[in-house]
Amino acid sequence: MSTKLLLSNRYKKIGWVILIPATIFGLVLAYHEFAAAWLWCNVFSIANEGTESHYLYFSFRYTNITNTVIGSIFIIGAMLVSFSKEKNEDEFIAELRLSSLLWAVCVSYLLLLIAFVLVYGTPFLDVMVYNMFTVLIIFIVRFNYLMYKNSQAATDEK
Repeated sequence: MSTKLLLSNRYKKIGWVILIPATIFGLVLAYHEFAAAWLWCNVFSIANEGTESHYLYFSFRYTNITNTVIGSIFIIGAMLVSFSKEKNEDEFIAELRLSSLLWAVCVSYLLLLIAFVLVYGTPFLDVMVYNMFTVLIIFIVRFNYLMYKNSQAATDEK
């Protein structure tokens, strides 16, 4: 697997610094609805709700962007963590990275399939929102677990 598309290892630390607080704020936001008072602004929208169930296209809307900011920061942090090289990136780590990514996509879509069958109405919208983040979360957890397991096995061999 070519590592040309991976970022330098130094971005992994930056990613963790961004990801951890974003995860905490995201969990708080998911369970305790709040909107930061200073995050109200006019934003450009490709499509948004208008009046009487009409949609407005390519317009501005005055709204709170707390969800947008936290979600964007989470994605940036998770992508930096996910797609930064390890200190000693070799073919074995590249194989772990690839298998973890495949595993994350399969598990994410399996969860989505289960949600399609078992969740209806407005709760399904919540499932779709969470599903946006599952591939990155599952990849990070799986890859780091395999790296940890591999380092333990290497330590045991010595």
